[in-house]
Amino acid sequence: MADWLVGPVVDRIINACSDYLQDQFRWQTGMKEELERLRVNHPKIQAVVSAFSTQADISDQNPALNDWIWLLRDAIDEADDLLDELEYMKLKKQLIKNKKRRKVRLAISFLKRTGQRALKIDPYLKRLTEVVQKLDKVSAEVGTFLHLAENAKQQQQKQELELYKTRETGSLPKNDLVGRGKDMEFVMQWLRNPSNEDPTHITLYKNISLLSIVGHGGMGKTALLQHVYQDLKEEFDLKMWVCVSNNFEVKKVIADMLECLKMKKPDVESLDALQRSLKSEVMSKKFLLVLDDVWEEEQESDKSKWENVFSPLAYGTLGSKILVTTRMDSVATVIAKVIKKKKKTLRLKGLGDDESLQLLNIHAFADVENLDNHKQLRSIAREIVKTLSGSPLAIKVVGGVLSSSLNVSHWIRVLNSDIGSASLGQSNIMHILRLSYKFLPRPLQNCFTFCSIFPQDHNFIRDDLVKMWISLGFIQTPSISGETMEDIGGKCFDILVKKSFFDNFEPYYKMHDFLHELAQSISAQECFRVVGDKEPFRILKTIRHLFVETSNIEVLRKIIEFKNLHSLFLRYRGDDQDFIQILTELFKSLRRIRLMFIYHMDLKLIPEEIANLIHLRYLNVRYTDITRLPRTLNNLHHLQFIIYKNFKWNLCNDRRKLQKALSEMPGIGMLKSLRELDWFSVKNEKGFKIGELEHLNELRRLRISSLESVKDAKEACIAKLCEKRNLTDLWLVWGDESKTLRNTLDTVLDEEVLENLQPHNKLEHLRIYAYMGAKSARWMDNANYIFNLKFIELSRCLEWETLPPFEQLPFLKTLFLHDMPKAKCFYNKFHGNGKACVFPSLERLDITKLEALEH
Repeated sequence: MADWLVGPVVDRIINACSDYLQDQFRWQTGMKEELERLRVNHPKIQAVVSAFSTQADISDQNPALNDWIWLLRDAIDEADDLLDELEYMKLKKQLIKNKKRRKVRLAISFLKRTGQRALKIDPYLKRLTEVVQKLDKVSAEVGTFLHLAENAKQQQQKQELELYKTRETGSLPKNDLVGRGKDMEFVMQWLRNPSNEDPTHITLYKNISLLSIVGHGGMGKTALLQHVYQDLKEEFDLKMWVCVSNNFEVKKVIADMLECLKMKKPDVESLDALQRSLKSEVMSKKFLLVLDDVWEEEQESDKSKWENVFSPLAYGTLGSKILVTTRMDSVATVIAKVIKKKKKTLRLKGLGDDESLQLLNIHAFADVENLDNHKQLRSIAREIVKTLSGSPLAIKVVGGVLSSSLNVSHWIRVLNSDIGSASLGQSNIMHILRLSYKFLPRPLQNCFTFCSIFPQDHNFIRDDLVKMWISLGFIQTPSISGETMEDIGGKCFDILVKKSFFDNFEPYYKMHDFLHELAQSISAQECFRVVGDKEPFRILKTIRHLFVETSNIEVLRKIIEFKNLHSLFLRYRGDDQDFIQILTELFKSLRRIRLMFIYHMDLKLIPEEIANLIHLRYLNVRYTDITRLPRTLNNLHHLQFIIYKNFKWNLCNDRRKLQKALSEMPGIGMLKSLRELDWFSVKNEKGFKIGELEHLNELRRLRISSLESVKDAKEACIAKLCEKRNLTDLWLVWGDESKTLRNTLDTVLDEEVLENLQPHNKLEHLRIYAYMGAKSARWMDNANYIFNLKFIELSRCLEWETLPPFEQLPFLKTLFLHDMPKAKCFYNKFHGNGKACVFPSLERLDITKLEALEH
């Protein structure tokens, strides 16, 4: 459990209790005492949990602490659920107010409350009391473990120092270099080539070139450069090898450079003296500097530290080179920024099968003279290599384990074992990879470990994963005005990519097998995956995230026992009716669920009992045959994301099916937290009118179809699109653009409706289909209002004559204009002297069937 979650929840429960108890004077006395104790213990709790988070092995050494941590987690989750439920009731009351039934409902509510208070404690007050008492009881035991927190900082400093010592590298190679011939050739060629810097481009570091070697832990970055460093003889006047590792101090790095040059530690200690001494050494010299194992984050403070390191090096002569090894792409970025160079990176990937086998044989048959005597073992070795993902470190470790016994049964056991487990002895693979995790910012640790719930080699979709993180509360509330949760989540994902936790396989991302195994080992008490039909299986009660893939209905039935689940991924391959029955039971039992993923290709409906999941934020039914969403879905006021389109969604058939699914669910306006609505079909019926959009102010994506059903232009005003500040993607569709075009019924009405559907000026993507107006809306003719647009598509707008001033939009990258036979010209109303730049950012222009367009 990340400690950054504890503080906010405890603060919120204390504040909620204080606010809620203001009019509950009869019950304040006892609660005040408990709340005060909770306030006092809060910093102590935070300290212990923080120590637990940074020293993960403490729980293994101290089972009592681990048990206490999970008692605390249960109490925190219960408090969070109650706060969430109170927020749910607040949303519900607001929606009742919006529906103009406030007076009646408040009167009923008042009578109920006064009646309850006369006989017993208010239900929510009672639950608040129970929650506070449970937290109070758990927090009372914090003193038992407080000494761990007091010692943790010293232990951590000691461990980091020991870690640095164990990871410190020298420039001399330890072994032959296998499988990196092309990589070594690339680096040597880069080093020997003269600098290709533009001599007219004068910068402080004009004489220096930079190359970063980036790769996962254990990929052989250091070994590669050790061989490169040794092979360089006369190319440089000076060579320096500095191991930075996790102990980055400016003065130490400079002192290590000087020690490398002078073969003794420098006598001076001040930063200025060290810088001057290094400047004197490199002055007018062509040098090579290797910075091995760099870990620093991409932050302004680190940038300043690197500026202090590099400033003396600016006095080296043309052709000087810096080589950096790191497992974090962000390190390469920040160093390139400091010396104002375009980032140049060599990314080390896994070895190929042949090179991997060659390396494995070297270590596994270290004392064997004739390999032909072990043909069966060599055959097993080929299978083992396939499980090691080309990692030189893993291959060496496993090779060492194999060499201990040239016995077939031993080698088969290794083949069938988990390479990071104790069965391979003192393997340090997971220990090395765990460092990458340890150096992650705290919120990102939860984002990373959650990914262990997915199968190995899973194709991650960036935006979808961000939505899951948001729904589970892993993404913190924006602190910058105008920033959304999606913006923050996207940044978190990009950081994980930069730090090599994900590899980019456009349009997907994947997690390296060893990193996936690392995530599994860290999250073993929270995430669990069941694949197959066998019973029984044991799931810890602490599990919060569960993935199940089976065709055995009894396997699904066991899930009902796990009441603490926050996310549930179901992939079922059995009978449709059995599955619906189980879903009904799950919806009744698992009321803490925030995220639900349902995969069943034959499933045609979702049970109405889904209304029980009042904490639900994310519902994914993409891989189903659903033609109808339950009407009770509109009771889920916290619901943020409904993922219901499959990968064939752009085909006419599926689009009609999905439109029907949403169009049969009235009152979508009740889903006040919704962040995406990919198909809202307007009908002139209660529960389906365009006014349903009025209070959906969290929307980022919105598609409105059947706008011809808006019979009064004033109705369009009720949608209040201009108040949806987060809306970036808007589709406006009159009729169904996939069918035969509708007749022109009322050109004026279309124009008035479009005018009244004015979005917020933050809109970035705009699509309009089958609009029958002859002119643009006034807000579209104002280039200063629509200046944020990056993508515009207008299609089958048969009467539209004068196009808005799209050519003036500074960020417009894509413009599609299709089947607009009366469009004669662009608005072309330039400011000033008429020399404004036309389409300054346009990358793609696609114009078809605009016969009247004036060029």
